Amino acid sequence: MDKVASLKEILEQDPKNAFARYGLAMEFAGRGETETALAEFGRLLADHPEYTAGYFMAAQTLAKARRTAEAKGRLNEGIAVARKSGNQHAAREMQAMLEDLEMAE
Repeated sequence: MDKVASLKEILEQDPKNAFARYGLAMEFAGRGETETALAEFGRLLADHPEYTAGYFMAAQTLAKARRTAEAKGRLNEGIAVARKSGNQHAAREMQAMLEDLEMAE
């Protein structure tokens, strides 16, 4: 059974499983299925708005697809969430990516 099938099976049993939802989004992103990956990141963040890695990886997926404005929006959301929760490491990582995107324009 491939990873997507395994993760979907987990999500059938537990649709709000953040780790499985994140893994599914990452698997689709790795396969180049950008829209499907972004939909999964969207579901993850709707159910778990504190999941900072979801913002960061969604932004990376958007940036790879040359959707810079959307990537910057996700990063700004993620930075706010990370700072609110005290996750300074995640905030710094996302801030660095945001600055890189702004410099590339």
